[in-house]
Amino acid sequence: MSHRIERVNQLIRQEISHLLLRQIKDPRLGNFLSVNQVETAADLKHARVYVSCICSEEEKQQIMSSLESAAGYLHNELARRIRMRYVPTLTFYWDSSIERAAHIMSLIDRVSKPEEQV
Repeated sequence: MSHRIERVNQLIRQEISHLLLRQIKDPRLGNFLSVNQVETAADLKHARVYVSCICSEEEKQQIMSSLESAAGYLHNELARRIRMRYVPTLTFYWDSSIERAAHIMSLIDRVSKPEEQV
C-alpha cells in the first residue's frame, strides 16, 4: 500500500470518527461506536469503513442500517472537509475483531486458572 493511500485512510478515519461523534445525532448509533479502519481503493473512488461496538446483535443491525442511511451525508461532509479531487464513496462493514479478542481472552483465562482442589 502506498504512503499516500495510508495517509488518505487515516484522514478519512479521523474525519468520520469526528463526524459520528459531533455531527450525527442518531440515537441508534450509541456512544461507543468505534471506526477501526478505513481501506481505500487505489483509484480513491471507494472506501471500506470498518466499525465496531460492544453491543447485542439487534443493536449491530440498527447501527449498520443507520450508517448506511447516513453514508450520503458523511460523503458530502467529507467532500467539504477534505481537499481531494475524488472523495470516495463509503461502504460500512462490521469489524468483529473486538468480540474475537474478548472471546480469546476468556478462553486463555479459563485455561490459565488453576483447577480447584477438592
